[in-house]
Amino acid sequence: MGYIMNEVILSILIIGGIGLLIGLFLGLASIKFQVKVDEKEEAVLNALPGINCGSCGFPGCAGLAAAIAKNEAPVNGCPVGGADVAEKVAQIMGVVSENTEKMVAFVRCQGSRDNITMDYEYNGLGDCRMLSYVPNGGPKSCNYGCLGYGSCVTVCQFDAIHVENGLAKVDKDKCVACKKCIDVCPKDLITLVPYKAKHIVTCSSNDKGPVTMKNCTIGCIACQICVKNCPVNAIHMEGFKAVIDQSICIQCGICKEKCPKKCII
Repeated sequence: MGYIMNEVILSILIIGGIGLLIGLFLGLASIKFQVKVDEKEEAVLNALPGINCGSCGFPGCAGLAAAIAKNEAPVNGCPVGGADVAEKVAQIMGVVSENTEKMVAFVRCQGSRDNITMDYEYNGLGDCRMLSYVPNGGPKSCNYGCLGYGSCVTVCQFDAIHVENGLAKVDKDKCVACKKCIDVCPKDLITLVPYKAKHIVTCSSNDKGPVTMKNCTIGCIACQICVKNCPVNAIHMEGFKAVIDQSICIQCGICKEKCPKKCII
């Protein structure tokens, strides 16, 4: 019996000794190979929203924080955080933050089922990206309009986009400009505009006026009345559609009043 107890005690001592040696080894290794964390980088990371959406162009908030700490990215590099976060990051980095205008996503289309001509009824998968494989690229006559099957809705983490009557609409008060909806839209209809923008052309059609009029009751017909009447030359034509330069626009509203198709809102 005494022999067995001695064996047990010896085993416990051996196992305990091995555990102690491993613990010492790991402790020394953690000291020798520890990665020093930049205090500024850690502070910047804590100031960022932590959403990890990637809209800043870096692999998540940690990637942006590291770049800012190394002066490889601007302090206002987070579009989600906006001016408030930019100011906090600027204080951490000891610099002056540039004014950051809040941007939001906008769908350049008003082609709801009430305004658009339909070629046929589609009953397939509810994913805009799949409609490139169906006749005419979708059931709507306008090949440039919103397909209305909500691929943008599925990628929005902030519940900022909803499809109403066959048309995607953005709630600008919820939008954080992460750009995921922009990337997923197969028609390239979604763009970023200033939150404070009051007048925007809501059409992306590149068809000539007569074709647009046939397909949509509220599409841009390239009449150029808005271009001719803008007092500051903030509107120009891109193909057969009008585009407002928001950096020049003074929000006078003349273009909206003059537009015969009411496609400027």
